[in-house]
Amino acid sequence: MNRSDLINTLKDKTQLSRKDAEKAVNIFFNSITDSLATGERVEIRGFGSMAAKEYMEYTGRNPKTGEQIVVPPKRLPFFKPGKELREKVDN
Repeated sequence: MNRSDLINTLKDKTQLSRKDAEKAVNIFFNSITDSLATGERVEIRGFGSMAAKEYMEYTGRNPKTGEQIVVPPKRLPFFKPGKELREKVDN
């Protein structure tokens, strides 16, 4: 499922117009993105939690040339599925 499919599903199940459904989906994703960007943790009960995880600088290797390179520190989003989601996907 992609964003467009999600908008169509929301539109069909709630009788919202496509424009209103798109606005709701955009607000939802923008809120999550803004929270993660400011370092907040996002938790949706039954679905999962998301947080920005800090990674330290490390020495990597260019697989093509074998040259050692320094990979700078970074923050990446990390998703941990909730118990209900794990059980539903597993069955």
